[in-house]
Amino acid sequence: MAKKLDKVEAVTVGVGWAGGIIAAELAKAGVKVVGLERGNDRSTEDFQMVHDEYRYAIRYELMQDLSKETITFRNKPGEKALPMRQFGAFLIGTGVGGAGAHWNGDTWFFSPYDFEIKTMTDKKYGKNKLPKEYTLQDWGITYKELAPYYHQFERMAGTSGELNPLRPERTEKYPTPPMKDTPILKSYMDAANRLGLHPFRQPSANISEVYKNPDGETLNQCQYCGFCEKFGCEYGAKSSPNVTVVPTALKTGNFDLRTHANVTGIIHDGNKATGVRYVDTQTGEEFDQPADIVVLTSYTLNNTRLLLQSELGRPYDPKTGTGVIGKNYCYQITAVATGFFKDRFNAAMGAGALGTTLDDYNNDNFDHSDLDFIHGGSITMKQLGKRPINENGAPSGTPRWGKEFKKESIKWFNRSIPVTSQGASMPHKNNYLSLDPTYKDAYGNPLLRMTYDFTEQDHALYDYITARCADILEEMGAEVVEPKELTDHFDIVPAQNDHITGGVIMGADPETSALNNYLQMWDVDNVFVIGASAFAHNGGYNPTGTVGALAYRAAEGILKYRKNKGQLVKRETSNKLV
Repeated sequence: MAKKLDKVEAVTVGVGWAGGIIAAELAKAGVKVVGLERGNDRSTEDFQMVHDEYRYAIRYELMQDLSKETITFRNKPGEKALPMRQFGAFLIGTGVGGAGAHWNGDTWFFSPYDFEIKTMTDKKYGKNKLPKEYTLQDWGITYKELAPYYHQFERMAGTSGELNPLRPERTEKYPTPPMKDTPILKSYMDAANRLGLHPFRQPSANISEVYKNPDGETLNQCQYCGFCEKFGCEYGAKSSPNVTVVPTALKTGNFDLRTHANVTGIIHDGNKATGVRYVDTQTGEEFDQPADIVVLTSYTLNNTRLLLQSELGRPYDPKTGTGVIGKNYCYQITAVATGFFKDRFNAAMGAGALGTTLDDYNNDNFDHSDLDFIHGGSITMKQLGKRPINENGAPSGTPRWGKEFKKESIKWFNRSIPVTSQGASMPHKNNYLSLDPTYKDAYGNPLLRMTYDFTEQDHALYDYITARCADILEEMGAEVVEPKELTDHFDIVPAQNDHITGGVIMGADPETSALNNYLQMWDVDNVFVIGASAFAHNGGYNPTGTVGALAYRAAEGILKYRKNKGQLVKRETSNKLV
């Protein structure tokens, strides 16, 4: 039998960016918060001597243990889903800091077009621009409404960057200047300018100079060591929950951080949550943690799974289009072309978000009238810092082993670099999340089942954006340019893109969305669900900036709910079933 603990005002499930922001903002306001994290605690000191590529980038030290919990996957409804046995297409973090500990640091604002994408697309191109199978919808919030929270996230994170010439709506300067320039990034910028495009230095949470944030936390200057993605930062120079919001929350004395606490369900009485149940993963003991407010901040997939498993909200049914939990699961379409150059550059030095980008083929910045897709993607050259084991690129036709492979991989290590895109992903009725009827985790609970495949929209967008990536590399003078092809069907095994969204989406109508624009559940007033799970589609940028902005808005909403109770937003529907 589970041991019942003393009641608290708020409990968060997961302590990454979303959980850390909620904890910090509520704790500063005097709210007693318990943060449950299934992984271990960690800080900058834990990342010393971290340059072990095999441990972190091959064996995934900072990721979820798939032997204890994984997902099942299939391409189409009606197929039998099978468990994901190893990481590939995306990574699921664990431990304090979550994905925010091992991210690259790309910190973007989604565009005004993203938040009103259905309205704007219909207005400009007509209601039949995409077939009805695409469940495109507005987010229930405008860019203007969310902008203050974006800036709040940047001030906390100390984001480095410069103005995007195609995004004049930005009202504040970046807290810190852009990162250093490099010869290869300058070559990219010069080539883009010659093509009449609008390149700029991308926003980065690898901080360009020492910065003290409004909460008094100090971030150090990036050392350009090149070990960011899949690694923690041993210099405290990459903004992460571990060096910002988590210590801020702990300093208040109002935040109780409990690690190795794996939440297995939300306890509720009808349409009122009363707490959560969790298992201590070290002892196997089970606990019930009562709380006035339950905040899911675990991860896109786990937020969805916990609601389905706890029978909160209405599960999505692709046959009827009804229900909302599990709906609008989206990936991100990674167009890429690689350039092989005659001249050498220092590929070993870099940082996760050291790059130059352009928005000319993103959002609705170009005319889609004669194209069979909408949206697009930011196109970026990043100098990440190559590592010795997993990054031995050589032109096609090179043997993958032996003397010739060694010769060619050494030759091209400092002469090759890709241009990539974070391509937008539009929701489709057959791409969704549900509980698997067959497979269970180590605690006997059903695994989450992902049903996903690339759509015609994805293929058209990918081909168009990949060609634009190749154009820039050719203008840069690459000796060989190799565009990568998109597979016919999505394959969960090879590495592609870590940005997955949807499943518990926000909107203005409870009939088509699970959350209002404070990320409060329409069906359960005292449950808030925060993360990329709230995205109604995936945009043409990395998602973390938007996750952070939504978390700050949700924190404000929770404080309002604490005072006044009830729904924070008036619902826009006349459906009596809602």
